[in-house]
Amino acid sequence: MKKQPVVFNSLSQLHKAMGQPAPAHPLISIMNYGEASFDPKDFEQGIILNFYKVSFKTTFSGKLRYGQGYYDFEEGGMSFIAPGQLLRMQDEEADYDGMTLHIHPDFLRGYSLNTAIKQFGFFTYSAAEALYLSEKEKATILSVYQLIKDELDERIDKFSQDVIISQIELLLNYASRFYDRQFITRKVINNDVLGKLETILDDYFSNEDAMANGLPSVSFLAGQLKLTPRYLSDLLRSLTGQNTQQFIHEKLMEKAKDYLVKQQLTIAEVAYHLGFGHPQSLNKLFKSKTGLTPLQFREAVLKN
Repeated sequence: MKKQPVVFNSLSQLHKAMGQPAPAHPLISIMNYGEASFDPKDFEQGIILNFYKVSFKTTFSGKLRYGQGYYDFEEGGMSFIAPGQLLRMQDEEADYDGMTLHIHPDFLRGYSLNTAIKQFGFFTYSAAEALYLSEKEKATILSVYQLIKDELDERIDKFSQDVIISQIELLLNYASRFYDRQFITRKVINNDVLGKLETILDDYFSNEDAMANGLPSVSFLAGQLKLTPRYLSDLLRSLTGQNTQQFIHEKLMEKAKDYLVKQQLTIAEVAYHLGFGHPQSLNKLFKSKTGLTPLQFREAVLKN
């Protein structure tokens, strides 16, 4: 019988499985993975944590995949896991030293962070889309971890939860800032992704895949690039100011205008060539983007 992933519903369960002392607080803990003791074979089918996991990894073993290439990230960085995700030991849980913050969703209830944390897109990134930090950034992140650790180790009282929630918010806001920096400093790599995306979309329409399969989806494009949908959208936004769906719409408008100018196709045929199920859908999108219907656009071009 095939083994199932090991599910951890509580922090205490995880600490015990990792050979660590019970957490000082049942809903939040910091664990040093360099001190963890476990047999990876016990988790070969992966693990599922029903709580948040924010890891500050001081070292990674080997190389990780970034998009369609491999890059050496031995200097370390951060990764983020939301509740319910399947983690593979050879990916997210590869050998590393560093501290990991575990946050049960119940710890956040009653605070605005309970809703706000879902807006941090990096919780849906893959292990290969981790955040890699400069030495100065590492020092900043480490200082926040230390504040949380001190609060847990020294003084759990009626103020502790408010103080720790504030530190978690600070940690996530720093991560957002540093991811923005990462998109900028990896501009050469990211422009390569942008070029590949352009080629994928051009081929999709040129090979008439749209007629057979419909409009290209965000998930399809992300899969072609070996990226998660949210990471691809965040990357594109940093490069172009558009998310992936907006980028697709812009490409659709370019192709639609090309077809309309050539005049050989009816408006309905243009819609079907682009992957729209109904001509009305093309009309609606085209007018929202240009202020004209496809027919009005064609007539305006002919007048000139």
